[in-house]
Amino acid sequence: MIQRPRGTRDFPPEEMEKRRFLESRFRREAELYGFREIATPIFENTELFTLKSGPNILDEIYSFEDKGGRQIALRPELTAPTMRFFVNDLTNYPRPLKVFYFGQCFRYERPQSGRYREFFQFGAELIGAPNPESDAEVIGLAAQMVSGSGLGAYNIRLGHIGVLRDKLREAGVPTESMPPILQKLDKKLYDEARPLMSKAGMSLASMEDVIGTTGIVGPPSVLDDYPGEASDYLKEVLSILADYGTVNVQVDLGVVRGLDYYTGIVFEMDAPCLGAEKQICGGGSYSLTELFGGEKVFSTGFAIGFDRTLLALEREGLTPPPRKLDAYVVPTSDAMRRQAYVVVAQLRKAGISADVDLMRRSVGKNLKYADSIGAKKVVIVGEKEAAQASVTLRDLGSGKQELVPLDGIVAALK
Repeated sequence: MIQRPRGTRDFPPEEMEKRRFLESRFRREAELYGFREIATPIFENTELFTLKSGPNILDEIYSFEDKGGRQIALRPELTAPTMRFFVNDLTNYPRPLKVFYFGQCFRYERPQSGRYREFFQFGAELIGAPNPESDAEVIGLAAQMVSGSGLGAYNIRLGHIGVLRDKLREAGVPTESMPPILQKLDKKLYDEARPLMSKAGMSLASMEDVIGTTGIVGPPSVLDDYPGEASDYLKEVLSILADYGTVNVQVDLGVVRGLDYYTGIVFEMDAPCLGAEKQICGGGSYSLTELFGGEKVFSTGFAIGFDRTLLALEREGLTPPPRKLDAYVVPTSDAMRRQAYVVVAQLRKAGISADVDLMRRSVGKNLKYADSIGAKKVVIVGEKEAAQASVTLRDLGSGKQELVPLDGIVAALK
């Protein structure tokens, strides 16, 4: 047999029902916040991702040369394609521009629990004014999407990259030397960060001060020890989130998301039930449009790991109710098959989910099949019923059945 590629999955009907359920919850929340859906190609020019994340990203993505000699990559995430789309076609849309997306992404990495080479990402971007209201809006949406999914335990860790950048600047670190330091601090790789800070001219005391700052976690009051514009901005975002009623939020100055394009607010969401690999969402404010040939505009957004959120829901024992077929139509003989087709068509046109025997089984076997697929009721179409312009309606849960006129079957099922 030909097996599926490593790091990919097949989804049976039961799994797809769970996935569509979660997807519909996410979509509903995004639309309630006034975000509108967009879609971008699954493959893009490779340069789009190297411009955003640097040439090292090539080791982590699926990139190739197409038949026209162009360097193409399967998208590893959806923020860069969204901003490329904005620069190409959406710059004249009214601001703020609020969009969301959902789709497959691809990364060449070692598959592990909740992490695959083909995965699904749901996210949102807001392009507008660089103010606390914009950041609070996307963080509030992310929180509402996660809580609206039914997940009980989650945490939002909120920081501002300006706090650490100010400290590095005060210690004399040149702007161009900051990104590699911030990347190590973001991953809590302090032993690797210290040589970089030392090379940038930082004293031992300032190095330990910066490392200590990444450990600051707590309520908004912890920001009182870090006065400045970044801290004031972060406090205002927290205040707006409180007005929104957003819960489970705490300050975490160790959230850095050490990539060059992040400019201010940064946040992550965790699901404790996932253990060490607990992050399910990340985002913040950033600047990418100028990299892709457009004017510099303020952007803020996030991406939710769809698969990891689904895994977290399962870990908490939350599964959506299975979808059940409303009715299964059973002819009692070959002579009644044409009438059964008329009945099933009538039900489907009325918006009732219905199926009909296609295997020419006996009545007994059809009843067993209907029960095995979770049908709610069986509609029996037989000669005796036809003589009375009726059908027999059997409830598979209770076993009760009744004779129902053909012109009343829709009402009886609804």
